[in-house]
Amino acid sequence: MSDQQGEDMQDQALVPTTHFGYQEVPETEKEHLVKGVFSSVAGKYDLMNDLMSLGVHRLWKRFTVDLARPRPGQRVLDLAGGTGDLAAAIYPRIQPRGSIVVSDINPEMLAVGETRLADKGIVAGVEFVEANAEELPFPDREFDLVTLAFGIRNMTHPERALKEIHRVLKTGGRALILEFSHPRWPGLQSIYDLYSFQLLPRIGELVAKDRESYQYLVESIRRFPDQDTFKMMMEDAGLERVEVFNLSGGIVALHRGFHMD
Repeated sequence: MSDQQGEDMQDQALVPTTHFGYQEVPETEKEHLVKGVFSSVAGKYDLMNDLMSLGVHRLWKRFTVDLARPRPGQRVLDLAGGTGDLAAAIYPRIQPRGSIVVSDINPEMLAVGETRLADKGIVAGVEFVEANAEELPFPDREFDLVTLAFGIRNMTHPERALKEIHRVLKTGGRALILEFSHPRWPGLQSIYDLYSFQLLPRIGELVAKDRESYQYLVESIRRFPDQDTFKMMMEDAGLERVEVFNLSGGIVALHRGFHMD
């Protein structure tokens, strides 16, 4: 081995890495890779969610909105808001005079969401912002409520996103984060693994013509921390009174925390 090859290998070893599904990739590449996944699936995203969850994702999101308790006149941030389904459910509850910002790192997902909300007549008081949740372009203490559904596991540094959520929440504001998690019912894990690794990528191949993206999405679920670990991450970011609500036996978990200072 030449001295140059040795130096190159040493340099590569110093580059911070993170997970992209089951792959290890340089941290600087993950954002680009995740954007590619969601650019690929944007047009079929809601259809695939219906197929993959047998429609149950709509119940999970309804529970999230009910627990969030949005009220008239409040200002809301929906992170990784993509196709706008949470925003559409929240919007009527903050009227009159409420406003909602739908933020996503992926412009294709935002475009789908903007079109769908406009088709529902949801235009006034709605803003779409392309932004990285780890570096939000909003002032401190701007929002009464922050929601984030099925997006934080795709972030390079979820702990930074949690700190940003805490920063932009008003005192007394609340954050609700819905994400795939770790089954808690006995025997459910083996059934879930079979469904996830055998059926879901196949559905992605048949319906969205994209097996690889759905293979990544399954793997990203398995790499995400369990309920108790994520609860501690929220607390480390400054959120308080954090509660965990296991849905569908823990396949999905809703975490709720508050900005109390």
